[in-house]
Amino acid sequence: MSTGTVVRTLPGELLIWVLIFSELAVFGAGIVVFMALWLTDPAGFSEAQTALLPGLAGINTVLLITSGFLAAMALLRLSKARLLLVIAALLGVGFLILKGMEFYHKASLGITFETHDFFMFYYLLTGFHAAHVVAGVVILLLVAWTKEPAHIEAGAAFWHMVDLVWVLLFPVLYLL
Repeated sequence: MSTGTVVRTLPGELLIWVLIFSELAVFGAGIVVFMALWLTDPAGFSEAQTALLPGLAGINTVLLITSGFLAAMALLRLSKARLLLVIAALLGVGFLILKGMEFYHKASLGITFETHDFFMFYYLLTGFHAAHVVAGVVILLLVAWTKEPAHIEAGAAFWHMVDLVWVLLFPVLYLL
């Protein structure tokens, strides 16, 4: 199978896939460095992890996965695409509200970037992810407005990347 064949079988435009794969590479590199640092100080990382709120992060996981499902369904139900994409975006906003509550909780405990390497990477990875959620919410609302199948496909692909990153971050940060 030639490269041209692979590119022609990807849904959507090539540039959205370049963006998605580059973003996954950046997050992947961050996770690898985080895990390497964890190996140098497993006790410190485990202790730092106890300040996290895994229940809240679990709810956030459900919000994003549900939202991704709705974004995918928008492609199959074009007559209801606008509603499905708006609900998906609202679930993204819910994710951001809960993430903000979690950041506030850390701040109230005096936990900053400088507290421990764990928290430096926690804030970097989850903050960068939250920025992608903001971008994804905007994209979902824009494609809901246009209702063009190609635009919905590109928006949903970006949103699925945001979901995938969270599905990778959640166990690494909260469950290991």
